[in-house]
Order: sequence, then structure tokens, then C-alpha cells
Amino acid sequence: MPYKKIIPLINTEGEISTNVISLAKKYSDSGADELLIYNFSKDDNSKEEFIKLAKKIARVVDIPFIAGCHTDNFDDIKKVIYTGASGIMLSYSLLNKPDLIKYASERFGKNKIYLEAQQSAVMESDEIFEQCIKLGIGTLIINHTDTSEAFKTQLAKSPSPVIICDSLQKNDIRSLLDIPNVAGITTDFFRDKDILKAKHALKDENIAVNVFESKLPFSEFKLNEDGLIPVIAQDYKTGEVLMLAYMNEEAYNRTITEGRMTYYSRSRKCLWLKGETSGHFQYVKALYIDCDRDTLLAKVRQTGPACHTGNKSCFYTDLLDNEYKEYEPYRILQNVYNVIMDRRQNPKEGSYTNYLFDKGIDKILKKCGEEAAEIIIAAKNQNTDELRYEIADFLYHLMVLMAENGLDWEDIASELADRK
Repeated sequence: MPYKKIIPLINTEGEISTNVISLAKKYSDSGADELLIYNFSKDDNSKEEFIKLAKKIARVVDIPFIAGCHTDNFDDIKKVIYTGASGIMLSYSLLNKPDLIKYASERFGKNKIYLEAQQSAVMESDEIFEQCIKLGIGTLIINHTDTSEAFKTQLAKSPSPVIICDSLQKNDIRSLLDIPNVAGITTDFFRDKDILKAKHALKDENIAVNVFESKLPFSEFKLNEDGLIPVIAQDYKTGEVLMLAYMNEEAYNRTITEGRMTYYSRSRKCLWLKGETSGHFQYVKALYIDCDRDTLLAKVRQTGPACHTGNKSCFYTDLLDNEYKEYEPYRILQNVYNVIMDRRQNPKEGSYTNYLFDKGIDKILKKCGEEAAEIIIAAKNQNTDELRYEIADFLYHLMVLMAENGLDWEDIASELADRK
């Protein structure tokens, strides 16, 4: 079911990068559906700094973000999209370059093209809607001032979804989200407010918003003799098991409502918000129950260490460690990449990896090209054993190239995830 989005906006102009990143992470963890970041300064230095900032934000948030900056050409648009942004907000003035917008839409897809417009421009005529269709603009972002019936009637004509940009100082978010063609609200209103709390209030008024909801009532869980259910907390990215704790019904309901893991402390006999004292919160990404309905698995984003000892995981003491071959694909790729990075930072005599780094980018590119050719030959020969070997060779050299250019598997995985 489509839901209405709450999209915090951040004007990065004149802001310290670390503060912007911290705010973006806070929004991402506290229930925002997307982000809108922008800086329309026209000088090249501001643009480059914004691009760097957008790349950093892409690595730390788990929600899509739209990025807007001054763009003159396709290369500018490409740089913004390549930061990892889910879309680019174009200035209304760029309608003077229709061929540029149309080409960008054809290249990246209209779902990545957003156009900023003032309410007055929308109210003047239907021409802007026709331009959206013609140029491949996927979404209109309208700077809003009032909620007149004439405005609502005009919005109904838009062939594209609309996001309203509003401070929410004069207008009520409910009345804005209730407009059928409005897909979401972008605002700085929630900078110091609880987004999830606001969403639950909107849901109570039958406005479709994205909130955590349990698919099973707690009464269907099988509890132990103390009326508790064990919960395994797992890092949502790496799959690493972090800790084991327990929940009662109140802890479970609070976890769902607030989006942070809340447990029941058996020793203190009270609710325990993980991180309340240490600041090492666990933000919920997903909850599962096992086949017997007597154990929960929580996939979380852990801030800081999970264990009170300062270790990332509570399971850090080896009892038995039999050697075995690792088969988990992502972990294998990450382990090989880690070795490559270690060679880069701590050169080892006789290392082939260090030989490639010493020879530089041209040698690395030459090897990537050679290995790609070997893959083609093996595939043409329909020799799967040879093909497997050559693909592994290529991936190794590709990782050396990634390391040389400051990319890692998280960058690649994030890019692929945005395309799903």
C-alpha cells in the first residue's frame, strides 16, 4: 500500500559537514522516510563540497535521499546521482534547458528527476504539468504557502506525484498529506521533534504513513515461565550476532512504537532501553520470530559497542574454534578486500598486491582488462571451471582497483541496492 512520506530537509549551505551528517543519521534512525539535502550556491567550491558531503551521507543513512545543487550541464547532474542519491532536485530555472532535463531523465530514469517549483508557478497554468510529461520529470517539489481549494484542485491535475515543501508553521501536516496527489511533505519542522510519534498520530487519523507494525499480536508468542521471550540482536548489515536479551509485552510494544530496542531487565525487574545510559542505542530494522514462536530475532543498527565490556558483540569469548572454510559470499569478498587494504597500508615484501599498487593505476587497469578478456574467452569456450577461475581472478584485480580509487564493497552494495 502506498504511504505518505515525511522527508526532512537540510539546507547544507554554511553548515559544518559533521553537523549535517549527524543530523542526517538522526533523521534516518528516527523514522524519516527520505531526506532532502540541498545547497544551490553557484560557486564551484560550494558545489564540490556539497558533492563530497552527499557521498558521506550516502554511507551513513539507511533511507533514500534527494540531493539538490546548482547544475549547468549533464556532468553536474551525473555527479549528484553518482553520490548515491536516490534522485536530484533540479531548479525551476533549468526548464530553460529542456534538452538537458530530458537527456538526464532518459539516462537515469524519471523516478530520479525532481523539479522544484513555487506554488505560484503551479497556479498560473497547466503548462508545468505538460512540461513534466514531456521532459520526463518524475516528481514535483512545490514550495507551498496556502491550502486553498484552488490549489488542491490544481494539484489534482498533476500527472506526477507531488511533494510539498512547507515549514509547517502555519499549515497543518494532516491537511497537506490528505491531498490525494501529495506523496509527501519535506520540511525542517522535525529537526528537534519525534517523527515516529508524529507518524503514529497521523495513522490514528487514518493517514497512510510508514510505521512499525507487528504482524502477530504478542499473545501468540510462546513465553518462558517468567512471561518473557528471548531476543537475539543481530547487526543488520554484517549478520554478526550482538547480544541476547529478553522482552515482555510492554518492552515489545515500546520497541515497535519508538523504533529502538527496549528489553526487560531480569536483574533490575524493569524495562531497559538499550543505550539509555551509554548512548549505544539499537535502531530496529526488522523483527522476526522463529518457527516455534518462542524466540525473536532483531536486525538492528548498533551505535557503538553492544556489550557493556566495550566489545562490539557480547559473544567475544572463544570456547571452541575448529577451522572451517568460509562460504558466505559477502564475507569472503570483504575479507579479501580487507587483506588488499592491509597490504596497501602495511606493504609486504614480495606481495603481488603491493607490486600492483607500486606500478600504479595504468598497470591495475591493464590487468583488469586482461582478466576481463580471459572471462570472455572462458565463457566462449563454455568451460565453467575455467570461467569460475577467471571470474575470481577478475574480482581480485577489481578489488585492487576499488582500493586504489577509495571505493569498498559497501559503496558497491549501496549502489546496487538503489537499483533494485
